[in-house]
Amino acid sequence: MNIISPALRHNVAALAELRSVPHFDAAVASISIVGLGYVGAVSSACFSSLGHPVVGVDVDTDKVRNISEGISPIVEEGLGELINAGLEQELLSATTDLYAAVLDTDITMVCVGTPTRPDGSVHLGYLEAVSDQIGAALAEKDGYHTVVIRSTIAPGVTRNTVIPRIEKASGKTAGKGFGICFHPEFLRESTAIADFFAPPKTVIGSSDDRAADTLARLYEGIPGPMIKTSIEAAEMVKYVDNTWHALKVSFANEVGRVCKANGIDSHDVMDIFCQDTKLNLSPYYMKPGFAFGGSCLPKDVRAINALADRSGVDTPLLRSITHSNTAQIEHALNLIEASGATEVGFLGVTFKKDTDDLRESPTLILMAQLMDAGYTVKAYDESLAVSRNVASQAEYLAKAAPHLASVLDKLDTVLVDSAQEMIGGPEILVVSHATDTFRDLVDRRDEHQKVVDLVRLERRTDRRPSYQGICW
Repeated sequence: MNIISPALRHNVAALAELRSVPHFDAAVASISIVGLGYVGAVSSACFSSLGHPVVGVDVDTDKVRNISEGISPIVEEGLGELINAGLEQELLSATTDLYAAVLDTDITMVCVGTPTRPDGSVHLGYLEAVSDQIGAALAEKDGYHTVVIRSTIAPGVTRNTVIPRIEKASGKTAGKGFGICFHPEFLRESTAIADFFAPPKTVIGSSDDRAADTLARLYEGIPGPMIKTSIEAAEMVKYVDNTWHALKVSFANEVGRVCKANGIDSHDVMDIFCQDTKLNLSPYYMKPGFAFGGSCLPKDVRAINALADRSGVDTPLLRSITHSNTAQIEHALNLIEASGATEVGFLGVTFKKDTDDLRESPTLILMAQLMDAGYTVKAYDESLAVSRNVASQAEYLAKAAPHLASVLDKLDTVLVDSAQEMIGGPEILVVSHATDTFRDLVDRRDEHQKVVDLVRLERRTDRRPSYQGICW
């Protein structure tokens, strides 16, 4: 008996509704998607579920093999089921051959990584290499082809780097021989599939109307505003969105620390603040808690400040975001140190629950600081317990974040096999994921075990002296 997850059941209903739209044409275009990380893997599965023939492309043979075998390369609810559905319908495949994929499809989406460089700007090596390869394939292809950039980059990179490279390698001109779009993604890890089918907005910056219209047709029937704009505006809006999200987290945390120092419930204050949905925009991210992390917010905050530096613009508030985020990690460290404990157990390691992504996880940074100071650290994470992605991430982080070497080298020995092992063991439990498992564990902890709650497990906080909320 096949068990269909609630996420996939919701998506199946959504797909049925989409296909009932009069103008919906499942065979509108075939798509090659380059880079099978979060954005690429989710986009490949979702577009194939809409009826588009999709070829996923990656230099990582493990990712290609996983997709080909119906295994999700990441932890994302419902993704494995969508991948298998695409394979069964012969609409989804994966390969390492970018050249052939471009020749065999109408649209190529580029979702390769743009990691942070030492100065805060992004490394364009992967994007440049892919641009050259796409151009070489287009040189051998008749007819118009649409290239869509989804990798997060600074304004001007598409026009000044990507387009010239494709033109040089192909001998064709953008807007005539091929079209190019910048199409930012707004997929949140752990809710990426739902976000794909119900985006807050769809933004397309393009070299010409034909390219924009070709891309827009892929989203016929999907709700949310369709916004067509310049390539540069589309590039910039991704930075602005993520910088705003990062700012909201730090703003709420600073308010939380001030409230805590004055005996005020910070969540009561922020609940009042967030009732103004007309001027204060949205309650999302507006809960005092722990520092932000992940693959987007820290990197894009650095990048927008690097852009400001190059432009000769002073941005004290934007620059303060990273300092505030670091202060929140230091605040958590101070709470742990003040407890007098020497053995610390972490409930959650990844940058947020329901994902296996360790990139720029503030919890991992906190763990490294404690280990460097001589603390004994143990940790349990439900997603890491089932993830096949830990080893490759550790290798990536060892290069991108050498300051985390102390914890990365010992990650296998730090992680325990079950949450139950945390009861009666560490003197203090640090909660960084709000899950039912961890709520139950904290309720059943031994009397001697203290708690530092970074996420507010319960609206009504634990009143025992052994409990500390980071901002409440």
